[in-house]
Amino acid sequence: MSIREKDFRGVDLNLLVTLAVLLRERSVSRAAACLHLGQPAVSGALARLRELFGDELLVRVPQGMAPTVRALALQSELTPLLERLQTLLFAEASFEPASAARAFSLGMSDWVEIWLAPKLLPRLRALAPKLRIALETTDPFTGSAMLEQGRMELGVSVFAPGPAWQQTRPLRSMGFAVVYDPKQLPLPAPLSLDDYLAHQHALVSYRGARQGTADRALAERGLSRVVSHTASRFASLPPLLKALPLLATVPEALADEWVASHGLCASLPPLDLPPFTVSLIRHAASGGDPGLDWLEAQILDIAGEAQSKA
Repeated sequence: MSIREKDFRGVDLNLLVTLAVLLRERSVSRAAACLHLGQPAVSGALARLRELFGDELLVRVPQGMAPTVRALALQSELTPLLERLQTLLFAEASFEPASAARAFSLGMSDWVEIWLAPKLLPRLRALAPKLRIALETTDPFTGSAMLEQGRMELGVSVFAPGPAWQQTRPLRSMGFAVVYDPKQLPLPAPLSLDDYLAHQHALVSYRGARQGTADRALAERGLSRVVSHTASRFASLPPLLKALPLLATVPEALADEWVASHGLCASLPPLDLPPFTVSLIRHAASGGDPGLDWLEAQILDIAGEAQSKA
């Protein structure tokens, strides 16, 4: 349906409310009391309504005022219309997880997905069994564009600063750990700096760079390591570490997962590496969406539990 804006130029919504009350009360004085207006104001509104609709609408009878046929037809349409408008304007939006059948697009970098998804998805299944979750791959550089293009509704990763409309909420601060296969590299933990520099390293780089946080920290001390393998996804590292004598410096939460699931060893890095923050981002235009607010709360809760156990 196409809305013709010019048709509404001479229409005051308050007139329609007044008409609905007049048709309900069938009395100018009672309608004035309900509307908290004086009788002259309601009488004036009735005159404007008669002009607008080209009909008397209400005519005087011995018992008060009686609606015309046109007025009764208007009442049958106008009352439910105003009720829907009232709900649209003033009813608070709600989200019932137990019955909601909605799809959400959730962006995560692959290591965050490995860490967070196994904790988040079972919770969502238990609390909101009809939800559908589409996990999209994001990274520190693509988050803003994915939000703007509607490719994700919430993003969880380490993100670069975004535009003003991007809302960012810190989830968890964490550091790094060095992981390796003890069968390939039978090294004691914690690793010494000599051991760290003596062996080759695998590095995950989203844009093909061959240096990361550890390389910058080593360079400040006039040192360097040998990065012999680079990968675009953290998920490819465990098979690589099981096959080759390599070290990998990864987020500590990921190291905890791999120690449990892949039998790898983890050590604190033998050099000072600055911690980083995993954040949740969303578009400011999504504010007030109760479904997204609820999903964000679940992610915050899980991240908080993980932080307390760290």
